[in-house]
Amino acid sequence: MKLSICTDVYADLNYTEMLDKVKSLGVNAVEMTAGGWGAQKHCPTQTLLADDNELKAYQAELAKRDMEIAALNCSCNPLWPSETGEKFSQSMYDCVLLAEKLGIKKIVCMAGLPAASETDTVPNWITSTISWPDYTAPAYEYQWKVTIEWWKEFVAHCKKHGLEKIAIEEFPGTMVYNVETLWQLRDAVDPMIGINLDPSHMIALGADPIVAARNLKGAIYHVHGKDTRLERAKVEINGLPEWKDVTDVADRSWNYVAVGCGQDLQWWKEFFSVCRMMGYNDFVSLEMEDFTMSTEAGVVTSIDALQQTISK
Repeated sequence: MKLSICTDVYADLNYTEMLDKVKSLGVNAVEMTAGGWGAQKHCPTQTLLADDNELKAYQAELAKRDMEIAALNCSCNPLWPSETGEKFSQSMYDCVLLAEKLGIKKIVCMAGLPAASETDTVPNWITSTISWPDYTAPAYEYQWKVTIEWWKEFVAHCKKHGLEKIAIEEFPGTMVYNVETLWQLRDAVDPMIGINLDPSHMIALGADPIVAARNLKGAIYHVHGKDTRLERAKVEINGLPEWKDVTDVADRSWNYVAVGCGQDLQWWKEFFSVCRMMGYNDFVSLEMEDFTMSTEAGVVTSIDALQQTISK
């Protein structure tokens, strides 16, 4: 496995400044947002698609630093029945076109979340029992119908343009948020779909990422190095569901934290070992969203922990 960094953490730096910063940390690969709701500070997709000279200059900056792109990220909600959802959807299609031009074979994204009916316009994440009230079952069935239809069309586009892997992050508030829903989408659509295994989200939902990895053999296409800490003073009172802003760290039931500040290094060693056992031997992208410390401290802490634990 090799370490990379999700570069939105350096959104205050321009493209070349970001590359120099990442290189100074001893990391030679980057995962950059090329679509969706990310900053897109370091990957101007439309400019690179429109101008081959800009594309060559862009690639040259990577080459002269002996760096590579681990994946393009276009995480968003393309299933939102709105103008914004349509823009998200188009950005995902454009991300695939850019991946083709850059020779990248993998993108990272999310499954999206539709509304609960043809007449609704608000995405609806159904997680409670669907036996009562009885209106939730048909809503959930409708959502899967919409999701599968969209993904079949998108996969066809991806195949047409040479993409090999779609790594879907199991993100709360989307149709794919755990192992079972990942397999449900993959089985209904195509094995081009796999998981971007982000342990932070599984921990926040009460799942065990190590056990989950054992149930994802052959379907782990990408891994995010990101940790979560369950805050014992809160979670025992309020449970795991958490609606507060991620910056409200003192009052949340759980927080995203630097790697090693939630699970210890022995846990991370086992996690990466099991991922390797299940066939994954590719990039681990550090995604730093720890608001309990400075960005620099979080990045350095996480890199130190990941370099000690990934299965090289």
